[in-house]
Amino acid sequence: MIEYLSINLEGANIPTIIRLLKLKLNHYLFIIRYLAIVYISFSLLSCKNSSKEDRDHLVFRYNQYDNISSLDPAFARNPANIWSTNQLFNGLVQFDDSLRVQPDIAKKWEISEDGLIYTFTLRDDVYFHKHSQFKTQDSTRHVIASDFTYSFDRLIDPEVASPGNWVLKNVKSYQAINDSVFEINLKKPFPAFLGLMSMRYCSVIPKEVVEFYGNQFRSNPIGTGPFKFKLWEENIKLVLRKNELYFEKDENGKPLPYLEAVAITFLPEKQSEFLQFAKGNIDFLNSLDASYKDELLTPSGKLREKYKDRITISKGPYLNSEYLGFYLDSEKNEIQSILLRQAVNYGFDRVKMITYLKNGIGTPAIHGFIPKGLPGFNNIKGYEYNPEKARKLVKKYIEETGNKTPTITITTDSNYLSLCEFIQRELEKIGLQIVVDVLPPSTIREQKWSGKLDTFRASWIADYPDAENFLSPYYSKNHTPNGPNYTHFKNDLFDQLYEESFLITDTKLREQLYSKMDSIVIANAPIVPLYYDQITHFTQKNVKGMTMNPQNFLVLKRVWKEKK
Repeated sequence: MIEYLSINLEGANIPTIIRLLKLKLNHYLFIIRYLAIVYISFSLLSCKNSSKEDRDHLVFRYNQYDNISSLDPAFARNPANIWSTNQLFNGLVQFDDSLRVQPDIAKKWEISEDGLIYTFTLRDDVYFHKHSQFKTQDSTRHVIASDFTYSFDRLIDPEVASPGNWVLKNVKSYQAINDSVFEINLKKPFPAFLGLMSMRYCSVIPKEVVEFYGNQFRSNPIGTGPFKFKLWEENIKLVLRKNELYFEKDENGKPLPYLEAVAITFLPEKQSEFLQFAKGNIDFLNSLDASYKDELLTPSGKLREKYKDRITISKGPYLNSEYLGFYLDSEKNEIQSILLRQAVNYGFDRVKMITYLKNGIGTPAIHGFIPKGLPGFNNIKGYEYNPEKARKLVKKYIEETGNKTPTITITTDSNYLSLCEFIQRELEKIGLQIVVDVLPPSTIREQKWSGKLDTFRASWIADYPDAENFLSPYYSKNHTPNGPNYTHFKNDLFDQLYEESFLITDTKLREQLYSKMDSIVIANAPIVPLYYDQITHFTQKNVKGMTMNPQNFLVLKRVWKEKK
């Protein structure tokens, strides 16, 4: 039975009436969405003579509050897209939970002595998901080396405009030697290259299916992964089903995956997501949000007593640096001023921020941009809380420019509003006027990419586990839209060291260069490091086999659920 939402408008002013009417409309939209989800789930996952309880343990459910924009791996540029495509596609290699490179479709590889030629030998038992475009009796075919040639050609095709085309910038050529051997030639040595090949951008896709769908391959994906595409109602529901042809097996020889299906919802609010998790309607909750952190955790970051029998909490290092970025090509003098950028860095207490706003989840970023857990971190000197120094920097700026009310606008999404408001209050104490502008995540991504935001809150999550990945956003040839340098930072010494690092095979020497580059970035303050993130997973007690990795990539092929 649907519970109706009544509202009393007597004596209300116009803004209040509008707000209440919006509340009522959102209530009914939620009901419609929920009923649609229930109907779709029942239609796809029910069996004629089985109850919900009998099949619940076969389906893994989670919510993706940040909507998926594409299921095409060529557009797997953010966590939402990566998580979904990670279930659908495979590449040449993959990482284990300890970030060691492991075979995937390539069962082995060789690297030439000069570090320029990578030769991959492929498995012969990897099949694409079934589709009518495969003109075979069983509607599929096995993967061959030329499929990687096509996939890489498409990744760098200007008409496709994949944001991942940079992955192959250092590749001179690639070719299928035969059906089983794929060779890649680099322009110059790059020690982290195998890590790049693990990225979802480099997944193998079938030419005949991609050409059949064209741009609509984004919503009709065919890959080789442990799960296959079943249904996607955008902003409502995504359903994946078990791939019965999947090639990987566990250590006992049992075929993967264990689950029959994965069901993903798209409730846009973190609090709604938590309520569904608390009711047991979803199996997994990723990260900690301000809307429910105190309900779930104690101030010291431990699970509250009432949830201990129902929920499992897991924590681990996360290769993610949270930061504020300044667009240095901005016309505003406040953004161009290194005095004010450094004042922002000194002007708020990161330790206090983590303690009270994050319940101790995360490490205050008082060093560089390279996060803890990666070689090159080395505890370089960054910005500790020093309000007196921050005030002096602001005063000096005012004296030099005559601008008595320096103002900086910080753009963020609603999930980080409390954090930015904390920074706002702290910086106003040192003489800076701070405006916090809240926009949807998708809008922020687009405007950040096109240089329309003077100051923005952002996350830099490792695409591959090498410190170089955290330095590439500050290499001048990577200025957006040609790369991930959103701040448009440029420093000749940094560029020189960055290019030299590719030629050094000695790990320790490379780490020293990484630290020098990180120090240059911090000294010039194109960013404000906030904290080095920590993975925090919450799962229902009956979820088993779920592990975490420092990149926080969701891997479900070894997950199962016990019957309640």
